[in-house]
Amino acid sequence: MEGTLFPNRPAYPVPTSRPAAPNSPLKFNSATLQLPPQSPSPPPPSFPFDTLIQHLLHLSSRPPVAPKPVTPPRPSSALASSLHVALDADDAQERLLRDAPPRRPTSVLPLHSGGSGGKDQSDDGSGGEFLSGKCKSLFGLIVDQPLHSLNGLFDSANSDLLGVDLISLLRALDLSGNWARAVSLFEWVVRNLSDENVQLDNQIVELMARILGRESQHSVASKLFDLIPIEEYSLDVRAYTTILHAYSRTGKYERAIALFENMKGLGLSPTLVTYNVMLDVYGKMGRSWSKIMDLLDEMRGKGLEFDEFTCSTVISACGREGLLEQAKSFFTGLKLRGYVPGTVTYNALLQVFGKAGIYSEALSILKEMEESGCLPDSVTYNELVAAYVRAGFCEEGAAVIDGMIGKGVMPNAITYTTVINAYGKAGKEDKALNLFNKMKEMGCVPNVCTYNAILAMLGKKSRSEEMIKILCDMKTNGCSPNRITWNTMLAMCGNKGMHRYVNRIFREMKSCGFEPDRDTFNTLISAYGRCGSEIDATKMYEEMIKAGFTPCVTTYNSLLNALARRGDWRAAESVILDMRKKGFRLNETSYSLILHCYAKVEKALAGMERAFEKLQNGGYKPDLVVFNSMLSMYAKNNMHEHANEMLHLIRESGLEPDLVTYNSLMDMYARGGECWRAEEILKRLQKSGGRPDLVSYNTVIKGFCRTGLMQDAIRILSEMTTRGIRPCIFTYNTFVAGYMGRRMFAEVDDVISYMIQHNCRPNELTFKIVVDGFCKMGKHKEAMEYLSKIKELDRSFDTEFARRLASRIRAS
Repeated sequence: MEGTLFPNRPAYPVPTSRPAAPNSPLKFNSATLQLPPQSPSPPPPSFPFDTLIQHLLHLSSRPPVAPKPVTPPRPSSALASSLHVALDADDAQERLLRDAPPRRPTSVLPLHSGGSGGKDQSDDGSGGEFLSGKCKSLFGLIVDQPLHSLNGLFDSANSDLLGVDLISLLRALDLSGNWARAVSLFEWVVRNLSDENVQLDNQIVELMARILGRESQHSVASKLFDLIPIEEYSLDVRAYTTILHAYSRTGKYERAIALFENMKGLGLSPTLVTYNVMLDVYGKMGRSWSKIMDLLDEMRGKGLEFDEFTCSTVISACGREGLLEQAKSFFTGLKLRGYVPGTVTYNALLQVFGKAGIYSEALSILKEMEESGCLPDSVTYNELVAAYVRAGFCEEGAAVIDGMIGKGVMPNAITYTTVINAYGKAGKEDKALNLFNKMKEMGCVPNVCTYNAILAMLGKKSRSEEMIKILCDMKTNGCSPNRITWNTMLAMCGNKGMHRYVNRIFREMKSCGFEPDRDTFNTLISAYGRCGSEIDATKMYEEMIKAGFTPCVTTYNSLLNALARRGDWRAAESVILDMRKKGFRLNETSYSLILHCYAKVEKALAGMERAFEKLQNGGYKPDLVVFNSMLSMYAKNNMHEHANEMLHLIRESGLEPDLVTYNSLMDMYARGGECWRAEEILKRLQKSGGRPDLVSYNTVIKGFCRTGLMQDAIRILSEMTTRGIRPCIFTYNTFVAGYMGRRMFAEVDDVISYMIQHNCRPNELTFKIVVDGFCKMGKHKEAMEYLSKIKELDRSFDTEFARRLASRIRAS
């Protein structure tokens, strides 16, 4: 143990001097011990969740496309609901990419070459000239009908729809710009597949795959194709690739893998685009490096040449798993084979090291990129900004923005959002808001991700009025909330007593058409866990699995967080075993959470040490919270040397001890009877510029009282009150216990009288300490006499409690 965690033992200083005793004894009376004025702080205002939800509901509602304003009823199905808001519900990455001008590799998914999805358009572009008379009539009805009421029309025109050329009608709707109506019709057909008169053919499925892929309707496509027995249709590679892409984007990785294998089993040969999509699937799914290598070998065997998307996807997969060496090795291997990396590939490599917070490596990649003649773009600089802020250098990240402008590359919404988000996480909310205002002054329009970052930041600080202003600003700029906005609101409800708001926001979110994705489930698991509802957190995990989403490390960490809050280390160990069984690599957060779980149980020291050792051996750098958890555990177990060695590790890691660190050390010495060392730690805290709190002073007072040094305890109390900190019931009870232990009965009465004079009513523990003290000394008569005069000291004393104390005295 000692040779693994603490190889180098530092020497620790011994307290040098002790304060001289006061000339006259200090006592508990208002003349010698004056308290600072009591400033009753008003209860914190209740967070206006109702108002925020109403603003968000108003922003999320989409007016129907109709000549006159109509309030649409709720869609008749989850799929229709998703369709109404799908353009606003895309995830953050896609929305950000739309706003940014990076070069896109051609093999990502070139699913269309025009408005028809690859089919020839009619001369007038309306798509109606080739329709039959009945088909034209239906076409006109569908186009004139509001989108939200199409299901009623389809049901009423059931027989007519079944008797027309459905593929022509769908194509005409798409060519005329009514792709959403085509999707609505397709959904109606899919929902009625159980009717023997309703049939789909290969052409219809292929056409709709192209439309949904072209319009980035991944969520809708994923749900629809889950309802269709795709394996029974003879689709082309292009349609399969689109469906695979939809599954990839919605997190249904196992479904995508099964479909890909089925496609190959049918004899279809995947294209470069198909392989790139599957590389993306394995990369996002995680723990799949060997599968990615197999796919690359398969591609080489077929003579397919890697392109920018292939290379960047593989490198990004390394970044998700923390496989830094594999990323470098793959990149080096590409160059050795004669591949000339482009901007997209360099950007992916930059992201890998930026995500790991290794900004020095990120800078060297940027240098190599420029020296090879590959010009950085806005994405490059965005990754550089991200590298700085992940390493904790917010100001350096902000400075990149000025550097970009100097080089003729204009910062975009991603650039500003990255720094704004970093400022928010660092607790610099005002700097974040200033940068947000500067962003708008520079003519850069905030996107939904920018607003989400601001809302999350303000929500953590309960700055509700400013949140409402931000929501109003979203409305002014025509920016609709997306699923992440709602996820942000869910995340804000993770406090005790907020359980009902989690339920309500989830209901409202779904009523607005935002179906939960994997991130939503992760947020729900985390929110329920923080609310103290482990049952609901587990239930959400099960619902997530039923919905077809594959858990990720974040999912497991959310479960661990729920378990850590109640100290259920056995259940936490089961989660860790399940993660390892499924091939997940624990990250820094996983180890940190299991440490916190062990920290709640004093007997779990061995498990805590194992987790800490694995955290270090895994190459992760523990943060101050982790170090403090370890130090606290050692302090509780009176392992002084180990606690001080942990203090040494904190400083050795470039961190500074905080109030929690010092309070743990004080408590360790106070409980061990080393009150002078506890005071020495208190002085060290003050010397470092820290401000002791009530816990700090109570701890040192406890140390002196336990050793009977009551004058020194009052001296610390006097220093505490001089600094503006009022004693609490714990402070007074500590003195009562100290005086009773020294048989200083008059001083006990002085303390209790002083408490009552200064509006701190003695509690049951106060009198129990006194009565138990008499009984331990064998002074049962004096205990009963004291009990009889308690009413004189405290008129509000509970009679029932007096009877319980009397029974306690008689039983002792």
